[in-house]
Amino acid sequence: MEGGAGRGLECQKTMDGKASNGNGSEKAIPSCCLKARASIPEPEAKCHPTVVSGWFSESQSRSEKACKKLYFNNPMWPGEARSLKVENILYRGKSEFQEILVFESSIYGKVLVLDGLVQLSEKDECAYQEMIAHLPLCSIPAPKTVLVVGGGDGGVLREVSRHPSVEHIDICEIDKMVIDVSKKFFPRLAVGFEDPRVHLHIADATEFLRLAPEGKYDAVIVDSSDPVGMFFTFTIVLPCTCWLADFKLLLN
Repeated sequence: MEGGAGRGLECQKTMDGKASNGNGSEKAIPSCCLKARASIPEPEAKCHPTVVSGWFSESQSRSEKACKKLYFNNPMWPGEARSLKVENILYRGKSEFQEILVFESSIYGKVLVLDGLVQLSEKDECAYQEMIAHLPLCSIPAPKTVLVVGGGDGGVLREVSRHPSVEHIDICEIDKMVIDVSKKFFPRLAVGFEDPRVHLHIADATEFLRLAPEGKYDAVIVDSSDPVGMFFTFTIVLPCTCWLADFKLLLN
């Protein structure tokens, strides 16, 4: 930039290099800047395409015109990005339905990522789990039967099981690998599966609800990945309302 504008945005390595060079010449741009500037994944960058120079950014997409992977382009939140410093990648795998990534961040602890989008972090997961579980259940007089759609990490189950009036909890999760990964890397959330009132169903929620008796549940909590488009609304949310008992609650 001209006139020193934006000087504070320069890479610290470059700034340090300029300051320490006694002959007045500028050092070459460090590799970390070149990687970020190129916006392409490389094997040495923490071994995952969403991690560049030690930073995870959700999510990535492909530009058909330039045939390059572009960062900071989450279709759910255009113009926004969330980046976390990565200390170590703990797990990466691909199930029948999605890619699963777990990494240790510098501030938020372990982080669960599905298809390039952050689902939870150890530091602040409680804020989400408590709100999505306790608000609906405290709005119902003595709820007894609860259905959780998704929620394979177990956090919502953990919170629902705190309600003594609840007698039966069904959870319908389509991806068993999410559950297995959560039990290994997020035991404080997966403890929700240990409650004897919990009944696990590995299935598509639309098919599960089709076979369930109408009016069976006092509350249905949809803890799924970010909903995209009207397909999600008609295939998941609307059928859930048919299986609620009178004057009960659906929360998505």
